[in-house]
Amino acid sequence: MLEDHHQAPMVDLPLPRTPDEGSWPEGYPSGYAVVDVETTGLASHDRIVSAAVYRLTARGEVEDSWYSPVNPQRDPGPTWIHGLTSEMLADAPLFGEVVEELAERLAGRVLVAHNAVFDWAMLAREFARVERTPPVRQRLCTIRLAKELALPLPNHKLETLVGYYGVTQRRAHHALDDARVLAEAFRPSLRQAARLGLPLPLHVCRPITEWATGQPSSRSGAVRSGDAWRGGWRPSRKRPACPYPNPGRYEPGGRLRQGMRVAFSGDTSVDRELLEDQAQEAGLHVATSVSRLTSLLVTNTPEVMTSKVVRARTHGTPILDEAAFTHLLRDVAPAAEE
Repeated sequence: MLEDHHQAPMVDLPLPRTPDEGSWPEGYPSGYAVVDVETTGLASHDRIVSAAVYRLTARGEVEDSWYSPVNPQRDPGPTWIHGLTSEMLADAPLFGEVVEELAERLAGRVLVAHNAVFDWAMLAREFARVERTPPVRQRLCTIRLAKELALPLPNHKLETLVGYYGVTQRRAHHALDDARVLAEAFRPSLRQAARLGLPLPLHVCRPITEWATGQPSSRSGAVRSGDAWRGGWRPSRKRPACPYPNPGRYEPGGRLRQGMRVAFSGDTSVDRELLEDQAQEAGLHVATSVSRLTSLLVTNTPEVMTSKVVRARTHGTPILDEAAFTHLLRDVAPAAEE
C-alpha cells in the first residue's frame, strides 16, 4: 500500500466573491464534488487508474481535496497520457479499498466534471464491480454550464475553459491537477450563474443497470433531464455542411478526425442536441442515418437492434458508447491536408 495515497495536500484557492446573501438562487445544490478520473481506456471494460475529488460548499468555497492512484489489476493503458505505469501502480490500493473514502466525498453532492458523463460512467462501473451504488443523484457538466453562460470560448476543451478564467494547469491529465483547475473554473462559473439567476443544468445519474436496459430516468421539476426525446422523435434541425472531407471509418483505439461522419442511436445521458453540437464544433459531420460512409455510430444500447444498429452491423461500422465518444471529443485530430 502507498502510505500517502489517500489525502492530497491541501491546495489553497482564493475564496470567490459571491452574490449578496439574499440573492443566492433558491434550489441550488447544497454542495459539489468536482471529480476527475484517469483510466486504462474508453471502453466499458476499462478501469480507473487514479481519481481525485475537490469538495466545494454550496457557494463554491473549497472544503478539502482527495486523491488516490488505483491498481486496475491490468495494463494501465495510455501511460503517455496519465503517466502511471504498472510499476507505479503495483502497490496502489484496489478500487474496493478506496471506495468508502470516495463514497464519503461524493455523498449528498452534485458530481461536477468536464464531459461529466464519462467520469460518471467510469465511477458507476467501478462501484458496480464492488457491488456498491454511487451516492450520487445528480451531475453537472462544465461544458454544458459554459454553454448556458454563453462564454466566448473557441471550443470547449478543458484547457480552453480554465484558460478563460486565468487558471494555470500544472500537470495535465493528472487527476488531482485536472480536478483542481476544474474546481477553479467552476467556482466563477457557479457565481456567474447565481448572479444571473440561471437554473443549473443538472442531470439525473442513472444506475448502470438502467443504462443497460434503456429504462428512462426519473425526473424532477428542478432538474433538466439529460435524456433524449422519447419515442424516437426529435424536432428536426438543419445543420451547416461539414467543411472537411470524410477521412473514412473510425479505427478503434485511435483518435477521431475532423470530417468523420457520426450517427447517434437511442437515449443519451447528455441532451442529444448538445452532444451533436459538441460533435459539430469538433469538426465532425453529424449524420442522421447510417450508411457505408458512416465513420462511427454512438449508442449506449448496442444490444437493442434499432435500424441504425442493424445497418451499422451490416456495414461493419464501429460502435462506441456515449462516454467513450465524449472522451474522444477532447482531442479530435485535424482534417488531413489535401
